[in-house]
Amino acid sequence: MDPLILILFLVSGVLVGWLGVDLLPEKLLHLVSTIGNVKLIISITAGLCGLSAGFLFQSLRERVLQRIRTMPSDLLVSRAVGLILGLLIANLLLAPILLLPLPWEMVFLKPLAAILSNVFFGFIGFNLGEVHGRTLLRLFNPNSTDALLIAEGILTPASAKILDTSVIIDGRIQGLLKCGLLEGQVIIAQSVIDELQKLSDSSNGDKRSKGRRGLKLLKTLREKYGRRLVVNNTRYEGTGTDERLLKLTSDTGGTLVTADFNLAEIAQVKELKTLNLSELVLALRPEVQPGETLHLKIIREGKEENQGLAYLEDGTMVVVEEAKESIGIEMEVVVTSALQTSTGRIIFAKAKKKQPLRKPKQHPQSKHR
Repeated sequence: MDPLILILFLVSGVLVGWLGVDLLPEKLLHLVSTIGNVKLIISITAGLCGLSAGFLFQSLRERVLQRIRTMPSDLLVSRAVGLILGLLIANLLLAPILLLPLPWEMVFLKPLAAILSNVFFGFIGFNLGEVHGRTLLRLFNPNSTDALLIAEGILTPASAKILDTSVIIDGRIQGLLKCGLLEGQVIIAQSVIDELQKLSDSSNGDKRSKGRRGLKLLKTLREKYGRRLVVNNTRYEGTGTDERLLKLTSDTGGTLVTADFNLAEIAQVKELKTLNLSELVLALRPEVQPGETLHLKIIREGKEENQGLAYLEDGTMVVVEEAKESIGIEMEVVVTSALQTSTGRIIFAKAKKKQPLRKPKQHPQSKHR
């Protein structure tokens, strides 16, 4: 799309330069021996000016789109209405001027007056819509106090949430949406859907089940939230889904929701809004203090000698000293310390009693003959 815009501005500039030579005064044209060379020089110059205008238009377009994405809907509507009214008034006042007969030498005044009047009245209408449009909207909808607070900068609008493949497969995103912890639109990139489709068609059983679980979750979210769930069909260039998601997040100004630690780190380096689901779980998890007593079942042995490993309900690993021989037994342990790492938290504990609280059930053995 961007190269096409530049080409259009370039071609328009060349055509204006080529055809605009005929508008030069005849006295000036008589001084030139070859009009073709003059047309060529003016066309090249006008083409370069058009190309520069194309780059300027693209930069302005990106800024406008960024403002529109983050602008409250009430403020956007009031500004649009003000701009339309300003342009309407400009063209009504301009109609008599365009009908006036002017000599050939002053014919350029008509398009100049049209441009200046539209810019002037459009700018005035835009500003009036921003300042006084809120009052008008308040009359139609007096209960929209949130939108007015957002327009005044007191509150910030909810940004769109862009879901990564990891959080869709994880499934906990459904609970976050149900509890109202995630506000705003939910955007699913086409690259994420393609990746889920690829996983669901994989020959690996584990990957296939993950892909199908993710597609089923998207279907459930679509049925439950309807138009709030938006599929972004933009085909971004990139080597992988993560790179395309970062570009989508940058273009929309939304928040990337992911459970991938590395992707969250890259997004933060690029100064993008990020919600790491793992960090959210850690923040909402109840704290375990040293000296607290826990009832845990030793699952397997640890790395060090005589260590046993257990897990809390939220998946936190607990390293229990001198519990290697108690694998499969539920026992009472006392928390000694906790270690916070980049991937999670590890709790260290020791057995409170030498004997376990409850021994595992043993199958009846046959009696010796």
